[in-house]
Amino acid sequence: MADAKIFEDLKADHDKHRKLLEQLGETKGASEERETLFEALRKELQAHAAAEEESLYATMLRRPELRDEARHSVSEHKEIDDFLGELVEIDMSSSAWLTKFKEMRHRYLHHIDEEEEEMFPEAAENLSARTEKELAEIFEARKPKELQNAENELPGDARE
Repeated sequence: MADAKIFEDLKADHDKHRKLLEQLGETKGASEERETLFEALRKELQAHAAAEEESLYATMLRRPELRDEARHSVSEHKEIDDFLGELVEIDMSSSAWLTKFKEMRHRYLHHIDEEEEEMFPEAAENLSARTEKELAEIFEARKPKELQNAENELPGDARE
């Protein structure tokens, strides 16, 4: 059932991310608004990806019929994380930052559309209501912890 709590939670996060991406795209230069919105987006994306991987993806990876979808999504999380790492390093007032942001935004929007339209329905077909409920509990417990981790953990190669 694609309207299970886990999928509702993930979709709610995606909607929040879409809004932050839109707001960030309207900012100019190295403004305080751009810095604040980017930092909020960075933390949110890092926390969401980690909590999603520890809940839904971990379960999908254990299921042969869902494994390829999960691997694909994990690799896209890594790609987005690398984009965020590059954006942290680029001067926000430069045209290079805006170009990289637009590229990251495009890739992330593609990723979440793909999850919502393809992966979530496929996972819902293969997971029991009980499993979906457990995954929502895991996600909801992990997300606040991952937000706290994101406070001090930079994305991309900056972590190493």
